[in-house]
Amino acid sequence: TDAAYASQTTYGDNTTDAAYASQTTYGDNTTDAYASQTTCDDDGEEKARQEVKSSKHKEHMGELGSLAAGGYALYERHEAKKDPEHAGRHKLEEEVAAAAAVGAGGYAFHEHHQKEDAEQGEKKHHFF
Repeated sequence: TDAAYASQTTYGDNTTDAAYASQTTYGDNTTDAYASQTTCDDDGEEKARQEVKSSKHKEHMGELGSLAAGGYALYERHEAKKDPEHAGRHKLEEEVAAAAAVGAGGYAFHEHHQKEDAEQGEKKHHFF
């Protein structure tokens, strides 16, 4: 191969590449001619921002789960009236779906409070 376009891949401490300085290293000392480094002045700020984003996403998933389980419970209630031969089974499935909806709603409520705590930057647990 031509030495001008050669690149080197190593799994050690230090690597020096050819003319275009493209290197892939997995070790202690990595230097790349075109590397860009993204730094955040305050790591706590970035962590809080990520936690807010994560909690918001989980809150929305809890809301969607509650909505889906509630809709299924209503469907099973309709099926219990429509199909009297299997009404007992449909009533049981309605109760299970309703319990799942309440659980998902509680999870969404919990994540909403986690998001608020992260927005304030505080980690307080109010037990009483």
